[in-house]
Amino acid sequence: MPRFIAARIASGVLLLFVISFLSFLLLSIADTDAGRQLLGPAATQEAVDAKNAELGLDRPVVEQYTDWLGNALRGDLGTSWFTSEDVNTAIGNRLPVTVSLVVGVTVVTTVVSFLFGVWAGVRRGGAIDRTVQLVGVLGHALPGFLVTLVMVQLFAVQMNWFPAIGYTPFAESPSGWLSTITLPVLSLSVGTVAGVSQQVRGAVVDALRQDYVRTLRARGLPQHRVVLKHVLRNASAPALSVLGMQFVGLLGGAVLVEQIFALPGIGSMAISYTTRGDIPVIMALVMFTVVGVVLINLLVDVLIGWLNPKARAA
Repeated sequence: MPRFIAARIASGVLLLFVISFLSFLLLSIADTDAGRQLLGPAATQEAVDAKNAELGLDRPVVEQYTDWLGNALRGDLGTSWFTSEDVNTAIGNRLPVTVSLVVGVTVVTTVVSFLFGVWAGVRRGGAIDRTVQLVGVLGHALPGFLVTLVMVQLFAVQMNWFPAIGYTPFAESPSGWLSTITLPVLSLSVGTVAGVSQQVRGAVVDALRQDYVRTLRARGLPQHRVVLKHVLRNASAPALSVLGMQFVGLLGGAVLVEQIFALPGIGSMAISYTTRGDIPVIMALVMFTVVGVVLINLLVDVLIGWLNPKARAA
């Protein structure tokens, strides 16, 4: 297991370097003319060129990237070109919002998907199985923004159970934080629950058809012990793989949800700074996203390796 984890960490670090360089290269090719955007259309070309030189944009891309990487490895992500705000501070203020969303959706998806997926797999062909499959189809078919808007109209506007917009930090009020984060989490969870529960159901059905299950039943083991101790362990690996892939989709969905609920998170920050071409902030957001994806995939790989020793050998 230690060698397995070390190999996954090494591949994750390599991915970070590759993604950071490609992102920096693409941003440089885009050439948003930051100097012109900072000084305005009335500024002279000489002033714009001087501003670009001050930002270091007149140097070769590789040299710019090397300087950025050296500072990033020391924990210095720079300052925003447009607001002069420290990038670490700007992201640190918004990160708890997005982390609350992602962690909340992951917990809800894991619990609900495994509960109903296992239930549907064991009771395949019954009402629960048909319901799970129907919810899975609807969850994939319905656009995420439509589900979100319907939930806002129903639970926030009409029933007034949750606030329609805004965010309350946990440190300020735990109950307020829960009320402001519940509806966004539920709206994001619809699609992920649909996908993961279907995967869990299929994995459970496949596991129940294996010879070892018939052998365990022939020995007189109760159904719940067969399912919980043996079937669920073997069915968890493919479900965890899908759950890990869903994490990337969650980051994209968080952008939409944060806009609808006016949440001051990473998603809304990414939109505003990307349109202006604020490279220090964009690079920091890219790296935080990649680090999150790498950590989630590492956790999934470790769990799969623990559940299935053959995966470690592969």
